[in-house]
Amino acid sequence: MHKFPEIATRLKRAQGHLLRVIEMLEAGRPCMELSQQLHAVEKAVGNAKKELIKDHIHHCMEETSEAMPREVRDLIREFQGVTKYL
Repeated sequence: MHKFPEIATRLKRAQGHLLRVIEMLEAGRPCMELSQQLHAVEKAVGNAKKELIKDHIHHCMEETSEAMPREVRDLIREFQGVTKYL
């Protein structure tokens, strides 16, 4: 099962943070506060990207590899395991 709903939730959360950052910017909030919030937005988008890539590797590659030799399937499973360190 794809994690698209979870990824969309992450991006919506990042969208909300970004809107707040814009409001803070327009209100003249201190640079440190803006930088911290922008960092949070950046991390949220980056995490959503990682989840999308991992989802692709776990679902799309797995479906494609079913007809491949066992050695190839084993390599794909090993690659899937290492994605948790992204």
